[in-house]
Amino acid sequence: MDKRKLTLLVVILLLVTGFFLFDLGQYLDLASLKARHAALDAQVSANPWLAGGLFFLSYVLVTALSLPGAALMTLVGGALFGLLGGTLLASFASTLGATLAMLSSRYLLRGWVQARFGQRLAGIDQGIAREGATYLFALRLVPVFPFFLINLAMGLTRLPVRTYWWVSQLGMLPGTLVYVNAGRELGELESLAGILSPGLIGAFVLLGLLPLLSRRALSWFKARKVYAGWVKPKQFDRNLVVIGAGSGGLVSAYIAAAVKARVTLIEKHRMGGDCLNTGCVPSKALIRSARLANEMKKAEQLGFRSVGGEVDFAAVMQRVQRVVATVEPHDSVERYTDLGVEVIEGEARITSPWTVEVNGQSLSTRAIVIATGAAPLVPEIPGIEQVAPLTSDTVWTLREQPGRLLVLGGGPIGCELAQAFQRLGCAVTLVQRNSRLLPREDAEAGAAVLAGLQADGVDVHLQHEATRFEVVDGQRQLVCTNLIDHCEVTIAFDQVLLALGRVANVKGFGAEALGLELRDNGTLTSDDWLATRFPNIFAVGDVTGPYQFTHVAAHQAWYAAVNGLFGGLKRFKVDYRVIPWATFTDPEVAHVGLNEQDAKARGIAYEVTRFGIEDLDRAIADEAAHGYIKVLTVPGKDRILGATIVGEHAGDLITEYVTAMKHGLGLNKILGTIHIYPTLAEANKYAAGEWKRAHAPASVLHWLSRFHHWRLGRGKTDPQFKPSGKLS
Repeated sequence: MDKRKLTLLVVILLLVTGFFLFDLGQYLDLASLKARHAALDAQVSANPWLAGGLFFLSYVLVTALSLPGAALMTLVGGALFGLLGGTLLASFASTLGATLAMLSSRYLLRGWVQARFGQRLAGIDQGIAREGATYLFALRLVPVFPFFLINLAMGLTRLPVRTYWWVSQLGMLPGTLVYVNAGRELGELESLAGILSPGLIGAFVLLGLLPLLSRRALSWFKARKVYAGWVKPKQFDRNLVVIGAGSGGLVSAYIAAAVKARVTLIEKHRMGGDCLNTGCVPSKALIRSARLANEMKKAEQLGFRSVGGEVDFAAVMQRVQRVVATVEPHDSVERYTDLGVEVIEGEARITSPWTVEVNGQSLSTRAIVIATGAAPLVPEIPGIEQVAPLTSDTVWTLREQPGRLLVLGGGPIGCELAQAFQRLGCAVTLVQRNSRLLPREDAEAGAAVLAGLQADGVDVHLQHEATRFEVVDGQRQLVCTNLIDHCEVTIAFDQVLLALGRVANVKGFGAEALGLELRDNGTLTSDDWLATRFPNIFAVGDVTGPYQFTHVAAHQAWYAAVNGLFGGLKRFKVDYRVIPWATFTDPEVAHVGLNEQDAKARGIAYEVTRFGIEDLDRAIADEAAHGYIKVLTVPGKDRILGATIVGEHAGDLITEYVTAMKHGLGLNKILGTIHIYPTLAEANKYAAGEWKRAHAPASVLHWLSRFHHWRLGRGKTDPQFKPSGKLS
């Protein structure tokens, strides 16, 4: 704590201590005030401006320091200065005092709270930014909430001081009027309980609910405005229509059917979406074959001689399709029909907020979920049409092995496929505009993947920007610019694979006609409840973001389905607090929560605990002794802010940290959990042990050492005895 904060804290503590030490509270007792009423009244009559000023300053001091007695001072205001004068003095003094208390809380405590609870506070700040004035007004109107707690809590948020001032001024005014008016009859009062009758408290509660009800009413009027010009059906054919049968659409339909809603799922292409057909499933099947090819090269490390094999590229690609076909029934029309979902194969078009047209049939529905996914980005690079680029959607049609494969993009898709095709015998060149691979991960993780790709033979060009494609004497080539020295570099290739990200599918299903809004990145705009501008039309998955992962789409689907079916009764904000992901390269990279670059960018204080997997018994036995676990925690605490794992099966190992963060478990709980020996999962326990070792209570251990030495009965004269508690 800096000197200014320390000085302020000391001043506050001295004033509060003085109040209780000198028993100043006796002057804010109802009986004392009644006894001194006449004398005080005479002093006010003799010098009203001085009395008013002293009263105002005293009131500000009492409220700013959160001292008991503000209610009694309001009574005094009414007794001495009348209804108008007392209300003005008490109202402005209480607001000024409350604002000073809030500012003190913000100055002294917000930095400390931000450092320890930054992630949780960020969500609260977002809510305060949207509806802080409404909730503060409701709290101020209800006198059962202690105002000093409100001052303290609001100081920890980013609510603007101006907003806090005027909302407090208005919100506390009704209660101030009641107390000032009661103070005019000070001689008749027997206790403060007589001022606030149950009926009056009930009235204040209703007033407190008024802004919340008003917000509901405002939402209703906004919805009326949005729906203006559209004719709502008097009855509906379905409870929910889902457009798109990828992960988000399938789960939305599944949930609706599970709660016995009438739901229709529409898919124009293939059930299962990108994940099954062109994404997660085929890429992992390819990676498995590539891993075997790489393992055979390392057979001698495991004691085998002359182990080898020739890659049959066409057979590998055919196996990929076999894996897709094996998984396909999980997402099939038949399965979802059996679950109670009506599945229609065709192109859907939303024709109104409550109607969807497909195959010439118009379906009326109470709610709609848009789950149309995304497609690979094909940039406008000059000459690209001459080279017939592949994408993560079309690469699976390959049967003839490309001798030279060029991969554009160093994100997860680019890195995974570049390494896999290199291991299967292609000569792969990867071009990345960024200064490192996997920019969303820590630099250390990106460097580990770069080393892994280069060890496999991938030619990686960082900080190179694609300028144009050319075909010279029948040979395809990319001309790119080295962003370091700005020289042109020419790379010859047989096939090019674009892995430059994905763009949301927002066209072709009626979004334009309904005026559904898009974000700057091209995704469909949705709110915290996943609703679009129409409260009954929701969006999930890659079409809306913010994360383009299959498991996030499935996570969002629960919220969209429940809000679509039950939103009139209760709505749920989608929860993005604990989102894990993995990149399935070698080494594998898995991530949840904050990494170091995220924490630094957001100004969140953290500690780092690192455990090198090269020391793990099972990793050594498996010839997989490489990688690390890095855990970020609150300084001095075991609460996990995030974790990154680099190494074998990182995507599986990260689950323990996902569970811990989701349920508020710290590293001490992981350390106290039995892990099977020998397994890779023991690495999580050892990482927790590293944290525990760094936070061992040195003074306690010192005295324990002395205690155990005493138990030996050898005395302090023993030359082996060390005052530090260590034995040589």
